Amino acid sequence: MQQTGRGEGHDGGPSALERLAAAHGVRTTYDNFDGEEVKVPEPTLTAVLTALGADVTDPDAVDESLRAKDEQPWRRFLPPVVVTTENVATQVPVHVAPGTEVTLELVVEGRPRRLVRAQGRPETRRIDGAEVERQLFELPSDLEPEWYALRAAASGPAAEGGSPGEAFEARIEVAVTPARLSTTDRLLGARRWGWAAQLYSVASDRSWGVGDINDLAALTAIGGEQGADYVLVNPLHASEPVPPIEPSPYLPVTRRFFNPLYLRIADVQEYAYLRPSDLEVVSTLAAIQRRKVLDADAIDRNGIYAAKLKSLELLYTVRRSPQRQQQLQRFVREGGQHLQDFGLWCALREELGPDHGLWDSGASTPDSPYAIEARERLKDRINFYVWIQWLLDDQLATAQQAARCAGMEIGVMHDLAVGVTKDGADAWTLHEVMAHGVSVGAPADMYNQQGQNWSQPPWHPQRLAEGGYKPWREMLRTIFRHAGGIRVDHVIGLFRLWWIPEGNAASDGAYVYYDHEAMVGILALEAQRAGVVVVGEDLGTVEPSAREFLFERGVLGTSVLWFEREGDGPKDPRTYRREAFASVGTHDLPPTAGFLEGVQVDLRESLGVLERPVEVEREEAREQIDAWLAAVAHEGLLPDGKEISELTEQEKIEGLYSYLALAPSLLHCVQLVDAVGEKRVQNQPGTSDEYPNWQIPLADDGGEVVLLERIQRSARVRSLAEAMNRALGSRERLYRDVAAPEQPRTLDPDSPVESLDTGSHLPVS
Repeated sequence: MQQTGRGEGHDGGPSALERLAAAHGVRTTYDNFDGEEVKVPEPTLTAVLTALGADVTDPDAVDESLRAKDEQPWRRFLPPVVVTTENVATQVPVHVAPGTEVTLELVVEGRPRRLVRAQGRPETRRIDGAEVERQLFELPSDLEPEWYALRAAASGPAAEGGSPGEAFEARIEVAVTPARLSTTDRLLGARRWGWAAQLYSVASDRSWGVGDINDLAALTAIGGEQGADYVLVNPLHASEPVPPIEPSPYLPVTRRFFNPLYLRIADVQEYAYLRPSDLEVVSTLAAIQRRKVLDADAIDRNGIYAAKLKSLELLYTVRRSPQRQQQLQRFVREGGQHLQDFGLWCALREELGPDHGLWDSGASTPDSPYAIEARERLKDRINFYVWIQWLLDDQLATAQQAARCAGMEIGVMHDLAVGVTKDGADAWTLHEVMAHGVSVGAPADMYNQQGQNWSQPPWHPQRLAEGGYKPWREMLRTIFRHAGGIRVDHVIGLFRLWWIPEGNAASDGAYVYYDHEAMVGILALEAQRAGVVVVGEDLGTVEPSAREFLFERGVLGTSVLWFEREGDGPKDPRTYRREAFASVGTHDLPPTAGFLEGVQVDLRESLGVLERPVEVEREEAREQIDAWLAAVAHEGLLPDGKEISELTEQEKIEGLYSYLALAPSLLHCVQLVDAVGEKRVQNQPGTSDEYPNWQIPLADDGGEVVLLERIQRSARVRSLAEAMNRALGSRERLYRDVAAPEQPRTLDPDSPVESLDTGSHLPVS
């Protein structure tokens, strides 16, 4: 690649390359973790601009790309989409030949409303030797938050071409987004708490060695009884269609569809009508997998999923009742082409595997020759994967219904991952709105001095806008169908993402900015339409203006006790943000019991990732814990008459949560691992095969697996729930003491009766 002239312009201002970067929303500098400004190297900048579609092969190409970017809006009759905010004056630009008569109508409640043209002389520009006029039309200021259709008609040549006197018509969508989420305002006046759980780790004596959606429903019932208002779970996005599957829920193949690993096989209605021989097969598979529920070492995702997949294949052969068939057909119609394309990708991935050369040629897109031929040849297998998504949708609806029946106002809170794998379903089906040749990550910081590369392709900001943000809103709608809340991981990614060109080190990238008003606005609009509470994970380096924007729109921020510091000590929780989601720790840190013992230091030492001597790390960890426990004691939150040195592990944990409850934050989060005394790290950032990330079953402080049935009976769990109810004092405590439960039954996986998963609710003790 030739030099493109990164140096300053003739007047000492930014160069043409830097102006082109600014026009595409690419920052040419960034602040490192020491606060120093760093310039993005020219090769990195040119690679990022190339991924955005700009020609930067030489100085003339840069100048031409800059001109094309500047003229781009003038070459459009209408913008691809209009995203505005309620009660904000908004004008819609139309580009036509001078003197062209234009009519714009907005369809409101089924009736057209004609837009008024703005007063004043229209601006004109010369494009390709012809005059183009920009006419502005006023959107009504009284529109409720919703999607609207805008129709435009012009009697004359538009900027996109045409001949004199030719009529031209177009239609776009207008999104009027809420100025502030009503779902957040609904929370005002009372603080609420809920459980956070890695669903796959929370199994029951009826699940197949991994937590499933029925277990989620049971967890909401238990939590609701104890006073919780929601259950936050890890992302349930789909992984690979056949084993082996990626263990990290934050590295899915798609964010629009769900993972069959979480299906409860016995809850599929057709289970009752399996042929005897098929029932015997499924029962045997169930017995084998249910033996794994007491394995405290690791979750056998691949073995469990293989067994479920075989069972689903047998269930798929059962004839559905007329009403079930109608429900499936409706789901298929509503899913549209994207659902069919996902089914096609699953079938092709199963047939070709991940590394076949056809993915780069004949099967590179849904419209490529091999994929077109496979649509008919693999039709039944495509329908199989579509059917699985229908089963997931049905069971997720049941889980949210169970949460509401348990008295939860929010219920199930889903987690939205930052992105998807570069060779997954979304990267394949949405290739037109993805950027290629780059991946998403993070620059170097004090914890990751080499930076982070998440191996995820980013949205292409311009192509996403040109597509009317449909992939974004359709993904949100799928997640919101059966949700009461959503946690958006790395919410700053709706403002900017760190793009790393292929072949570069993770620290050698650049920030690319998105239209955050559109991205956040559509998130708020879809959440309000679905009645969903939105939490944004805004930890780390976040520009103050971004936090302010999210606050104004009603997106809750995130406060983590261990990260809230002032000087060398804890920050007073009373000064935390009110509109926030507050927790003691996160899934990327050890459970509180482990943190109190410094297991994170021991683990990092064993993995060889410490940057400082282990003695220094241990001393700093001890000082941090001592400071927080001293703050708890200072607030009078220790059991009467006890010194810090006399506290049990459980008392320390309850004291820390009571201390956190001094915060005015609307939502408080209790990690389920803290309620049972788990100490092991669920995920160690910066590792892959070195540690079994996302594969740790829920266990107690003695290393014994904790099943759902035990959670329901646990005095320790009940004690922490009661501590939260007392500390928040904003809701009537729903939990009531009950008689001591009977002893849990002993599992006999070899018994044909015991091995049959009935899918019933957990017994009430």
